Amino acid sequence: MRAMVLPRFGGPGVFELRDIDAPNPQTNEILVRIVYSGTNPVDAKVRANGTWAGLVPPVVLGYDASGVVESLGPDAVEFKPGDEVYYTPEIFNNPLGTYAEYNAVSERFAARKPHNLSHEEAAAVPLAGGTAWEAMVRRLHVQSGETVLIHGGAGGVGHFAVQIAKAAGARVLATASTRNQDVLRRLGADVAIDYTREDFVEVALAETIEGVDAVLDTVGGDLIARSIPATRPSGRLACILTPQGNLDGFYTKNLTLHGVFLTRESKRLREMRQAIEEGAMRPLIAQALPLEEVRLAHERLDSGHGVGKIVLQVALD
Repeated sequence: MRAMVLPRFGGPGVFELRDIDAPNPQTNEILVRIVYSGTNPVDAKVRANGTWAGLVPPVVLGYDASGVVESLGPDAVEFKPGDEVYYTPEIFNNPLGTYAEYNAVSERFAARKPHNLSHEEAAAVPLAGGTAWEAMVRRLHVQSGETVLIHGGAGGVGHFAVQIAKAAGARVLATASTRNQDVLRRLGADVAIDYTREDFVEVALAETIEGVDAVLDTVGGDLIARSIPATRPSGRLACILTPQGNLDGFYTKNLTLHGVFLTRESKRLREMRQAIEEGAMRPLIAQALPLEEVRLAHERLDSGHGVGKIVLQVALD
């Protein structure tokens, strides 16, 4: 099968197109013919040095996929050949990701693709959409009538979070750069904050009585620490990266902080599929590239900027 192989850790230009053996599905696994693979910031972290994930080159990266079930391993019963599925495979100790024509994955990690999404769109959902769903629905429990602040609202996780919060009936304040203010509004943000020109704390306090009910930080750095003054007493915060900075005031306001690192499961994908099919959320595709142009995707990932998701077309027309 065709695969973009990482022969060593390094920069975006280290990938090599190779012909390697397709995996054989093991117990409770399905073999999926990948149509599109999604890209995520974690891909770039693994590419630079994936020893933290238990990986030793050569490896195939890729942790988002939408495709068609090709065959079943022993005891796999949830799907049949020809089923369209989407999923995010494990990162740790997984040397064969989705930057390849075929991928073997546990059937417990996969779900049927939303019928109203193309494979191109569905490949952008599992990891970023799942992270946003985990944060907004399961951890922060965002409710109707609440006010939510989302840092990085135009990014991969953030653009899903804005839509999920709006679908829950919340009032959404979201930050982005100057050029992405219109993107925030199109996603449904009630207040678009230009972090290059405005103080999000001042905006949040001007828009609320005591501060926002919940905060999601998808950017990192010291944003959680800086968000404490913008959060009401007994409010909730969640982050997808290790928070930095001075957390003074955190405990005196009785705040709750959730760290969010996505576990793999089909249940979350099924929950999101229902929301997607009901029109509550939809991926924003920034660019679709051929698999062989993965370097360009990683250059953008390394920049730390961009709107929505970049996906890779794996299946040949």
